[in-house]
Amino acid sequence: MAGAACMALGVTLAVESPWTSGVAALLMAVIGCVAAGLLVLFGTLAFVHVAVKVDDRAMEVRCGHIGLPRRRIPLAQIVGADFAPSVTPRQWGGWGYRWRPEKGTAVIVRRGEGLVLRLGDGLTFTVTVDDAQSAVRVIRARLHHAAPPLPPAPTGV
Repeated sequence: MAGAACMALGVTLAVESPWTSGVAALLMAVIGCVAAGLLVLFGTLAFVHVAVKVDDRAMEVRCGHIGLPRRRIPLAQIVGADFAPSVTPRQWGGWGYRWRPEKGTAVIVRRGEGLVLRLGDGLTFTVTVDDAQSAVRVIRARLHHAAPPLPPAPTGV
């Protein structure tokens, strides 16, 4: 609603403006209102739902109907996958694509179950998805198949 209101204000200013300050001020107000409206609308639509896709090389998370923002995490960077029965926006500081230096990143579109990836850099990537337990099983199976054999131990010279 806020995004649509900002855009409507921008259009109203452009069409019915009695501004006497000049064209530059009017143009800046119209562009600012329309841009703010588009940002709010895009931000809202981007986090309506999340799609998680896992293949033999990576896990990919796409947000919204157009798939942006998007994050692709190679399986080689994933140390483990865990099920989180109760992820809340409060844990991450709100809704949306979140980053916390001590924890890592998260895509939080709702409260509830989530998938938590433990990454090789010691941080986590959390995403709230339906049937997160199945996602954990699939990722763990892919990690098991993708694990390279350990190299032989070096011998002393």
